[in-house]
Amino acid sequence: MNKEHPVKSPCIDQCCLNPDDVCVGCYRTLDEILDWSCSTNEQKIAILQSCEKRRKQHGSSSV
Repeated sequence: MNKEHPVKSPCIDQCCLNPDDVCVGCYRTLDEILDWSCSTNEQKIAILQSCEKRRKQHGSSSV
């Protein structure tokens, strides 16, 4: 099987950017949001890992 399974977007439809241009819903940066559709699965996984770090720094456990 050569076709990759797409990595699901972390978007939870609570889109609002904080002063650092990070979405308070999914914790992606504006650039990460804009680049998501053309990112490889490996890049998306890296973005998700960055989101999780930001979420933990923010002190939120909800998704």
